[in-house]
Amino acid sequence: MIASETLEVCVVGLGYIGLPTSAVLASRGHRVHGVEINPKSREIINSGRAHIIEPDLDMLVRSGIESGRLKAHAEPAAADVFMLCVPTPVGEGRAANLDYVRNATESICPVLQKGNLVILESTSPPGTTEMIAEIVFDKTNLKAGEVFFAHAPERVLPGRILQEVVNNDRIIGGIDEVSTQVAAGFFKTFVQGELILCHSRTAEMAKLVENASRDVQIAFANELSMVCDDLGIEVRELIEIANRHPRVNILQPGCGVGGHCIAVDPWFIVHIANGKARLMETAREVNNSKPHWVVDKVKAAAGKLREPVIACFGAAYKPDIDDLRESPAVEIIQELQRADVGRVIVVEPNIEELGDSELVDMNQALEQADVLVFLVGHSPFMELSGSQLAEKIVIDACGVTAAINS
Repeated sequence: MIASETLEVCVVGLGYIGLPTSAVLASRGHRVHGVEINPKSREIINSGRAHIIEPDLDMLVRSGIESGRLKAHAEPAAADVFMLCVPTPVGEGRAANLDYVRNATESICPVLQKGNLVILESTSPPGTTEMIAEIVFDKTNLKAGEVFFAHAPERVLPGRILQEVVNNDRIIGGIDEVSTQVAAGFFKTFVQGELILCHSRTAEMAKLVENASRDVQIAFANELSMVCDDLGIEVRELIEIANRHPRVNILQPGCGVGGHCIAVDPWFIVHIANGKARLMETAREVNNSKPHWVVDKVKAAAGKLREPVIACFGAAYKPDIDDLRESPAVEIIQELQRADVGRVIVVEPNIEELGDSELVDMNQALEQADVLVFLVGHSPFMELSGSQLAEKIVIDACGVTAAINS
């Protein structure tokens, strides 16, 4: 059984969730055997640095490496606890692509032993944790009751991951009561938030529902922004006024929805809902349409100029991070490049390259561009002055200029 003493933990996948989790575990005294298939990422981590941008993560990774409690490897090794932190992208027919989960599970089978705990952190449709158990029982000589399986979905906000891994309430769902209790014992060694115990299927569905709810709320705001544009109404002023109602809380619109959760997870519900998730499906369609609406606005503005230079401000899926996964800003940038409506330059202070896109700094963009397209509200953009935007065509999809003018 898993107790609260120092444990050997094998974390499969050292990405945006796996690496911060590993660093936190090492800081709590556990010995972490990280598994990362990307050789370059392994090299960076083992040098004491993080290969992703997250406040204070470099420092915590360096501490873990220097203490000997954290190291990145190419293959799993024997451990007390195995944590699977791998991607679950949308696959064919909008179903969850569980290939990474299956591969990660199969990779740990040769080193699994009686008494081990296997935790799935990857966002997955109901039944995935039970699928993992079936793979283990099929690929090893282990039997039900000899290994414990649980789902513990991450619920962290990029930019605050290290704090929220520790402080957030955590859903712990085992495939049976014993697995739930064993997993809870492990999470008590580093989580200060409340542990909410349930069955693995409930835990899996809870994460999907949380993100689908956010997606629906964002879709309302994005749809409202398009309606208001047609009516000549400033949408953010309208939202501020409407939110004065004590039971109204409208979110702010953007250029779409990105990231590894909100832009993906609702599709998993739609896929398994037998046509009953109509609102969630429509919300996905609304949010997926917003980037094309922004592109049409830019094309209309650029079409009035002879040789326009279009500066897109922001490429990450949200402010002040380097995460490009499912980013609507990247989709907009790529669509503008394909449309060949002018020279497209990109200002993204958190990355060093973006495919074939021409990255420039903010001053270059302001000097060279005729059309300024604000896609992500990075902090440096909020420091611009109204005079710097004068005599430019400004298309603001994320509220930067509202902050500048306030």
